[in-house]
Amino acid sequence: MDNAADGPAYLGPTTFCKVPLLTSAAQLDDVKPDVAIVGAPWDEGVTYRPGARFAPRSVRTASYQAAEWHLELEVAPLEVLRVVDYGDALCLPGLAEASHAAIRERVGDVAQRRIIPMVIGGDHSITWPSATAVAAAYSPGSVGIVHFDAHADTGNSSWGNLYSHGSPMRRLIESGAVSGRNFVQVGLRGYWPPKDVFEWMRDQGMRWHLMGELRDRGVAAVIEDAIAQALDGPQYIYLSVDIDVLDPGFAPGTGTPEPGGMQPVDLLHAIRQIVLRTDIVAMDVVEVSPPYDWAEITAQNAHRCLLEAISALAVKRRDGAAGAA
Repeated sequence: MDNAADGPAYLGPTTFCKVPLLTSAAQLDDVKPDVAIVGAPWDEGVTYRPGARFAPRSVRTASYQAAEWHLELEVAPLEVLRVVDYGDALCLPGLAEASHAAIRERVGDVAQRRIIPMVIGGDHSITWPSATAVAAAYSPGSVGIVHFDAHADTGNSSWGNLYSHGSPMRRLIESGAVSGRNFVQVGLRGYWPPKDVFEWMRDQGMRWHLMGELRDRGVAAVIEDAIAQALDGPQYIYLSVDIDVLDPGFAPGTGTPEPGGMQPVDLLHAIRQIVLRTDIVAMDVVEVSPPYDWAEITAQNAHRCLLEAISALAVKRRDGAAGAA
Protein backbone atom coordinates (compact mmCIF):
# COMPACT_ATOMS: atom_id res chain seq x y z
CA MET A 1 0.00 0.00 0.00
CA ASP A 2 1.70 3.19 -1.17
CA ASN A 3 -1.27 5.56 -1.46
CA ALA A 4 -1.90 7.75 1.59
CA ALA A 5 -5.58 7.98 0.60
CA ASP A 6 -5.88 4.27 1.38
CA GLY A 7 -4.14 4.52 4.74
CA PRO A 8 -5.37 5.46 8.22
CA ALA A 9 -7.13 8.76 8.89
CA TYR A 10 -4.03 10.48 10.25
CA LEU A 11 -1.96 9.80 7.14
CA GLY A 12 -1.81 12.06 4.10
CA PRO A 13 -3.07 15.56 3.23
CA THR A 14 -5.30 17.53 5.61
CA THR A 15 -8.67 17.47 3.85
CA PHE A 16 -12.13 16.61 5.14
CA CYS A 17 -12.41 12.80 5.18
CA LYS A 18 -9.37 12.77 2.86
CA VAL A 19 -11.47 13.87 -0.11
CA PRO A 20 -9.65 15.52 -3.06
CA LEU A 21 -8.41 19.09 -2.63
CA LEU A 22 -9.42 21.64 -5.27
CA THR A 23 -7.86 25.09 -5.33
CA SER A 24 -9.54 26.98 -8.20
CA ALA A 25 -12.97 27.70 -9.61
CA ALA A 26 -11.83 26.12 -12.88
CA GLN A 27 -11.31 22.85 -11.03
CA LEU A 28 -14.84 23.08 -9.65
CA ASP A 29 -16.06 23.34 -13.25
CA ASP A 30 -13.98 20.32 -14.29
CA VAL A 31 -14.88 18.05 -11.37
CA LYS A 32 -18.50 19.21 -10.87
CA PRO A 33 -18.77 18.04 -7.25
CA ASP A 34 -22.00 17.79 -5.28
CA VAL A 35 -20.52 19.19 -2.06
CA ALA A 36 -17.49 21.37 -1.37
CA ILE A 37 -15.96 21.86 2.07
CA VAL A 38 -14.77 25.44 2.63
CA GLY A 39 -12.72 26.68 5.57
CA ALA A 40 -13.38 30.13 7.04
CA PRO A 41 -10.58 30.57 9.62
CA TRP A 42 -11.70 33.90 11.09
CA ASP A 43 -12.23 34.44 14.83
CA GLU A 44 -11.62 38.14 15.47
CA GLY A 45 -15.32 38.73 15.97
CA VAL A 46 -15.35 36.85 19.28
CA THR A 47 -16.34 38.51 22.54
CA TYR A 48 -14.89 35.96 24.96
CA ARG A 49 -12.54 33.07 24.14
CA PRO A 50 -10.69 33.07 20.78
CA GLY A 51 -9.24 30.15 18.84
CA ALA A 52 -11.88 29.29 16.23
CA ARG A 53 -9.44 30.31 13.49
CA PHE A 54 -7.83 26.92 14.07
CA ALA A 55 -11.08 24.98 13.67
CA PRO A 56 -11.07 24.26 9.91
CA ARG A 57 -7.87 22.25 10.21
CA SER A 58 -8.96 20.58 13.45
CA VAL A 59 -12.44 19.60 12.24
CA ARG A 60 -11.11 18.31 8.92
CA THR A 61 -8.94 15.76 10.68
CA ALA A 62 -11.25 14.80 13.55
CA SER A 63 -12.13 11.35 12.27
CA TYR A 64 -10.55 8.06 13.19
CA GLN A 65 -11.66 6.19 10.07
CA ALA A 66 -13.02 6.64 6.57
CA ALA A 67 -16.71 7.46 6.17
CA GLU A 68 -17.42 4.14 4.48
CA TRP A 69 -20.93 3.24 5.63
CA HIS A 70 -23.62 5.02 7.66
CA LEU A 71 -25.03 2.30 9.88
CA GLU A 72 -28.51 3.79 10.31
CA LEU A 73 -29.03 5.30 6.88
CA GLU A 74 -27.36 2.35 5.15
CA VAL A 75 -25.49 4.47 2.65
CA ALA A 76 -21.87 4.94 1.60
CA PRO A 77 -21.93 8.76 1.46
CA LEU A 78 -18.62 9.34 -0.30
CA GLU A 79 -19.45 6.78 -2.96
CA VAL A 80 -22.86 8.24 -3.76
CA LEU A 81 -21.80 11.90 -3.68
CA ARG A 82 -18.79 13.62 -5.15
CA VAL A 83 -17.34 15.58 -2.23
CA VAL A 84 -14.27 17.81 -2.47
CA ASP A 85 -12.38 20.12 -0.17
CA TYR A 86 -12.11 23.65 -1.59
CA GLY A 87 -9.54 24.82 0.92
CA ASP A 88 -9.74 27.98 3.02
CA ALA A 89 -10.78 31.53 2.36
CA LEU A 90 -7.86 33.93 2.81
CA CYS A 91 -8.58 35.37 6.26
CA LEU A 92 -5.84 37.71 7.47
CA PRO A 93 -5.43 38.85 11.09
CA GLY A 94 -6.98 42.21 11.86
CA LEU A 95 -8.62 42.64 8.44
CA ALA A 96 -12.31 41.97 9.11
CA GLU A 97 -13.74 43.51 5.96
CA ALA A 98 -11.20 41.87 3.66
CA SER A 99 -11.52 38.50 5.38
CA HIS A 100 -15.32 38.56 5.18
CA ALA A 101 -15.03 39.48 1.51
CA ALA A 102 -12.72 36.51 0.95
CA ILE A 103 -15.23 34.18 2.63
CA ARG A 104 -18.06 35.61 0.54
CA GLU A 105 -16.05 35.12 -2.66
CA ARG A 106 -14.97 31.55 -1.89
CA VAL A 107 -18.42 30.40 -0.81
CA GLY A 108 -19.86 32.21 -3.82
CA ASP A 109 -17.54 30.25 -6.14
CA VAL A 110 -19.26 27.13 -4.87
CA ALA A 111 -22.87 28.25 -4.49
CA GLN A 112 -23.05 29.96 -7.90
CA ARG A 113 -22.35 26.57 -9.47
CA ARG A 114 -25.18 24.95 -7.50
CA ILE A 115 -22.61 22.99 -5.52
CA ILE A 116 -23.47 22.80 -1.82
CA PRO A 117 -20.90 24.66 0.29
CA MET A 118 -20.28 23.22 3.75
CA VAL A 119 -18.33 25.85 5.63
CA ILE A 120 -16.15 25.23 8.67
CA GLY A 121 -15.76 28.40 10.78
CA GLY A 122 -14.37 30.41 12.34
CA ASP A 123 -16.58 32.38 14.68
CA HIS A 124 -20.24 32.91 13.87
CA SER A 125 -19.61 36.20 12.11
CA ILE A 126 -18.62 34.12 9.06
CA THR A 127 -22.29 33.30 8.49
CA TRP A 128 -22.85 36.90 7.39
CA PRO A 129 -20.63 36.66 4.27
CA SER A 130 -21.32 32.97 3.72
CA ALA A 131 -25.13 33.18 3.75
CA THR A 132 -24.98 36.44 1.77
CA ALA A 133 -23.10 34.62 -0.99
CA VAL A 134 -25.58 31.73 -0.96
CA ALA A 135 -28.62 34.02 -1.01
CA ALA A 136 -27.12 35.89 -3.99
CA ALA A 137 -26.73 32.64 -5.90
CA TYR A 138 -30.45 31.88 -5.71
CA SER A 139 -33.55 33.92 -6.48
CA PRO A 140 -34.45 36.69 -3.98
CA GLY A 141 -36.41 35.47 -0.97
CA SER A 142 -35.85 31.81 -1.82
CA VAL A 143 -33.53 30.93 1.10
CA GLY A 144 -34.61 30.43 4.71
CA ILE A 145 -32.25 29.74 7.61
CA VAL A 146 -32.44 27.18 10.41
CA HIS A 147 -29.94 28.22 13.05
CA PHE A 148 -28.85 26.04 15.99
CA ASP A 149 -27.26 28.10 18.76
CA ALA A 150 -27.29 28.92 22.45
CA HIS A 151 -27.28 32.61 21.45
CA ALA A 152 -29.44 34.55 18.99
CA ASP A 153 -26.51 36.52 17.49
CA THR A 154 -28.87 39.38 16.66
CA GLY A 155 -27.23 42.18 18.63
CA ASN A 156 -26.65 45.46 16.86
CA SER A 157 -22.92 45.40 17.57
CA SER A 158 -20.40 44.52 20.26
CA TRP A 159 -18.69 47.67 21.54
CA GLY A 160 -19.22 49.19 18.10
CA ASN A 161 -17.93 46.18 16.16
CA LEU A 162 -20.41 45.42 13.36
CA TYR A 163 -18.40 42.30 12.46
CA SER A 164 -18.93 40.72 15.88
CA HIS A 165 -20.02 37.12 16.20
CA GLY A 166 -22.94 38.48 18.24
CA SER A 167 -24.55 40.26 15.28
CA PRO A 168 -24.31 38.30 11.97
CA MET A 169 -27.99 37.38 11.94
CA ARG A 170 -29.00 41.03 12.30
CA ARG A 171 -26.67 41.95 9.42
CA LEU A 172 -28.26 39.29 7.20
CA ILE A 173 -31.78 40.48 7.93
CA GLU A 174 -30.95 44.18 7.66
CA SER A 175 -29.28 43.63 4.29
CA GLY A 176 -32.30 41.78 2.94
CA ALA A 177 -30.31 38.62 2.22
CA VAL A 178 -32.74 36.62 4.36
CA SER A 179 -36.21 37.55 5.54
CA GLY A 180 -36.65 37.74 9.31
CA ARG A 181 -39.83 35.65 9.16
CA ASN A 182 -37.87 32.82 7.58
CA PHE A 183 -35.06 32.95 10.12
CA VAL A 184 -35.66 30.21 12.70
CA GLN A 185 -33.45 29.66 15.75
CA VAL A 186 -33.25 26.48 17.83
CA GLY A 187 -31.67 25.87 21.25
CA LEU A 188 -31.47 29.42 22.64
CA ARG A 189 -30.87 29.65 26.37
CA GLY A 190 -28.98 31.54 29.07
CA TYR A 191 -28.86 35.29 29.71
CA TRP A 192 -28.23 36.95 26.34
CA PRO A 193 -29.48 38.76 24.31
CA PRO A 194 -31.41 41.27 26.42
CA LYS A 195 -35.09 42.15 26.16
CA ASP A 196 -34.70 44.99 23.64
CA VAL A 197 -32.94 42.67 21.18
CA PHE A 198 -35.77 40.16 21.43
CA GLU A 199 -38.19 42.99 20.73
CA TRP A 200 -36.21 43.77 17.56
CA MET A 201 -36.39 40.08 16.63
CA ARG A 202 -40.18 40.07 17.07
CA ASP A 203 -40.45 43.16 14.90
CA GLN A 204 -38.63 41.29 12.11
CA GLY A 205 -40.99 38.32 12.39
CA MET A 206 -38.22 35.97 13.52
CA ARG A 207 -39.18 32.66 15.10
CA TRP A 208 -37.20 30.87 17.81
CA HIS A 209 -37.42 27.76 19.98
CA LEU A 210 -35.82 27.96 23.41
CA MET A 211 -33.98 25.03 24.94
CA GLY A 212 -36.83 24.50 27.39
CA GLU A 213 -39.19 23.89 24.47
CA LEU A 214 -36.90 21.19 23.08
CA ARG A 215 -36.88 19.59 26.51
CA ASP A 216 -40.65 19.76 27.02
CA ARG A 217 -41.97 19.05 23.51
CA GLY A 218 -39.15 16.91 22.18
CA VAL A 219 -36.55 17.73 19.56
CA ALA A 220 -38.33 16.06 16.64
CA ALA A 221 -41.53 18.05 17.14
CA VAL A 222 -39.65 21.34 17.38
CA ILE A 223 -37.66 20.58 14.23
CA GLU A 224 -40.91 19.90 12.35
CA ASP A 225 -42.06 23.40 13.28
CA ALA A 226 -38.70 24.96 12.44
CA ILE A 227 -38.74 23.44 8.96
CA ALA A 228 -42.25 24.70 8.29
CA GLN A 229 -41.39 28.19 9.53
CA ALA A 230 -38.16 28.48 7.53
CA LEU A 231 -39.94 27.30 4.36
CA ASP A 232 -42.97 29.56 4.79
CA GLY A 233 -42.29 31.13 1.41
CA PRO A 234 -38.68 30.13 0.59
CA GLN A 235 -37.72 27.01 -1.31
CA TYR A 236 -34.24 26.38 0.08
CA ILE A 237 -32.56 26.02 3.47
CA TYR A 238 -29.25 27.34 4.75
CA LEU A 239 -28.36 25.40 7.90
CA SER A 240 -26.12 27.10 10.48
CA VAL A 241 -24.82 25.16 13.49
CA ASP A 242 -23.03 26.92 16.32
CA ILE A 243 -21.38 24.09 18.23
CA ASP A 244 -22.26 25.83 21.51
CA VAL A 245 -25.86 24.67 20.99
CA LEU A 246 -24.48 21.50 22.57
CA ASP A 247 -24.08 21.34 26.31
CA PRO A 248 -20.48 22.27 27.27
CA GLY A 249 -20.00 18.71 28.50
CA PHE A 250 -20.13 17.67 24.84
CA ALA A 251 -18.47 20.78 23.41
CA PRO A 252 -15.89 22.20 25.85
CA GLY A 253 -13.87 23.68 22.99
CA THR A 254 -15.97 26.71 22.17
CA GLY A 255 -15.71 30.42 22.78
CA THR A 256 -18.91 31.11 24.74
CA PRO A 257 -20.03 27.88 26.48
CA GLU A 258 -23.58 27.94 27.88
CA PRO A 259 -24.69 25.14 30.24
CA GLY A 260 -27.92 23.25 29.68
CA GLY A 261 -27.66 22.49 25.98
CA MET A 262 -28.45 19.75 23.50
CA GLN A 263 -26.94 16.29 23.36
CA PRO A 264 -25.01 15.26 20.24
CA VAL A 265 -27.39 12.39 19.45
CA ASP A 266 -30.31 14.84 19.26
CA LEU A 267 -28.40 17.44 17.23
CA LEU A 268 -27.18 14.89 14.69
CA HIS A 269 -30.67 13.45 14.31
CA ALA A 270 -32.11 16.94 13.88
CA ILE A 271 -29.57 17.73 11.13
CA ARG A 272 -30.49 14.49 9.41
CA GLN A 273 -34.19 15.30 9.69
CA ILE A 274 -33.71 18.75 8.16
CA VAL A 275 -31.54 17.56 5.27
CA LEU A 276 -33.81 14.65 4.43
CA ARG A 277 -36.93 16.83 4.52
CA THR A 278 -35.73 20.01 2.78
CA ASP A 279 -33.74 21.26 -0.17
CA ILE A 280 -30.60 22.33 1.67
CA VAL A 281 -28.25 24.52 -0.37
CA ALA A 282 -25.57 25.34 2.21
CA MET A 283 -24.41 24.63 5.74
CA ASP A 284 -21.91 25.97 8.21
CA VAL A 285 -20.53 24.71 11.52
CA VAL A 286 -18.90 27.39 13.64
CA GLU A 287 -17.37 28.35 16.99
CA VAL A 288 -15.15 25.31 17.53
CA SER A 289 -12.10 26.54 19.45
CA PRO A 290 -9.44 23.79 19.47
CA PRO A 291 -7.25 25.42 22.17
CA TYR A 292 -10.10 24.88 24.65
CA ASP A 293 -11.06 21.43 23.40
CA TRP A 294 -10.31 18.21 25.22
CA ALA A 295 -9.60 14.90 23.47
CA GLU A 296 -11.10 16.33 20.24
CA ILE A 297 -14.62 16.05 21.69
CA THR A 298 -15.82 19.30 20.16
CA ALA A 299 -14.06 18.84 16.84
CA GLN A 300 -15.44 15.30 16.56
CA ASN A 301 -18.98 16.52 17.11
CA ALA A 302 -18.54 19.30 14.55
CA HIS A 303 -17.11 16.82 12.04
CA ARG A 304 -20.10 14.55 12.54
CA CYS A 305 -22.55 17.40 12.03
CA LEU A 306 -21.14 17.87 8.54
CA LEU A 307 -20.85 14.18 7.82
CA GLU A 308 -24.42 13.55 8.97
CA ALA A 309 -25.65 16.16 6.50
CA ILE A 310 -23.55 14.66 3.71
CA SER A 311 -24.92 11.19 4.49
CA ALA A 312 -28.51 12.42 4.41
CA LEU A 313 -27.83 14.13 1.07
CA ALA A 314 -26.43 10.83 -0.21
CA VAL A 315 -29.64 9.02 0.76
CA LYS A 316 -31.70 11.55 -1.17
CA ARG A 317 -29.43 11.22 -4.22
CA ARG A 318 -29.48 7.40 -4.03
CA ASP A 319 -33.23 7.14 -3.56
CA GLY A 320 -33.88 9.75 -6.24
CA ALA A 321 -31.74 7.83 -8.68
CA ALA A 322 -33.49 4.60 -7.77
CA GLY A 323 -36.87 6.24 -8.27
CA ALA A 324 -35.83 7.60 -11.66
CA ALA A 325 -34.63 4.14 -12.69
